[in-house]
Amino acid sequence: MIEKIIKDYLQDSLGLPVRMEEEDNLGTEYVLVEKTGSGAENHISQATLAIQSYSTSMYKAAALNERVKEAMEKSIELDDISRCELNSDYNYSDTGKKKYRYQAVFDIVYY
Repeated sequence: MIEKIIKDYLQDSLGLPVRMEEEDNLGTEYVLVEKTGSGAENHISQATLAIQSYSTSMYKAAALNERVKEAMEKSIELDDISRCELNSDYNYSDTGKKKYRYQAVFDIVYY
């Protein structure tokens, strides 16, 4: 499952909690990974992942988003991933929960 591969990779790379869903007591800075789409052709899979960076201020959320983008750029070093491209990234603050958040969307090709 590509979400788990990326979750584990980012947690090791960032040294922060990285989860696939919101949990209690994650702290003030953490990352959520969500698959928003996928497909396959000729035994090669592709997925679109949304990676949300949460922090205590807009600046810190943006800075964490930059760290996520740097780590994801290096994810092609993993054996299962052959391509990882940034689709877009943007401020995605959660006004309902009053949390600062950025979201980066990646298109990934994997085996």
